[in-house]
Amino acid sequence: MTRLITLFYRLLDLVLVALLSGMALMVFLNVVLRYGFNSGIAVSEELSRFFFVWLTFIGAVVAHHHHMHMGMETFVAALGRRGRMLMMGVAELLILGCAWVLFIGTWKQLPINMSMGAPVTGLSMAWVYGTGLFTAAMIALISGTRLLRLVTGRITEKEIAAFAGERHLIDEPLHEPEGDAK
Repeated sequence: MTRLITLFYRLLDLVLVALLSGMALMVFLNVVLRYGFNSGIAVSEELSRFFFVWLTFIGAVVAHHHHMHMGMETFVAALGRRGRMLMMGVAELLILGCAWVLFIGTWKQLPINMSMGAPVTGLSMAWVYGTGLFTAAMIALISGTRLLRLVTGRITEKEIAAFAGERHLIDEPLHEPEGDAK
């Protein structure tokens, strides 16, 4: 299972690289065409915006997986193990709540956006606004798993250190589920 999770996040990393590369290439090409040849590719402007949205939302999932979002690390680092675990539980519950709000809001807004087309490509705007479903579901899955591991006592010291911002104590992977062979 650990191998599948690692492969999934490597795939997301590759998607992020592809999105960033595609976005940079489209913008660069459009600048060259606009200033060098007084023309441009209208589709590239719209697609680069779409790529940026997906890049941001997929990046949020990857950052959450790696404990890289902003936190009150100075406060948490000053706490003992039990305090850190308590704060981790509170944080994961708050994150689950926020993910739920994002998911429900996106779900309710999606039918409206499905009927709208992008001005140049004509693609359904659900392709842009639907990113909230993926992000909310993945962040909820990550936080739910962490919370479950915390409540059942299967949280590792590395995960607690990652939550407290002690990056120098961490090496990959953060946890090794029971029964997985390396």
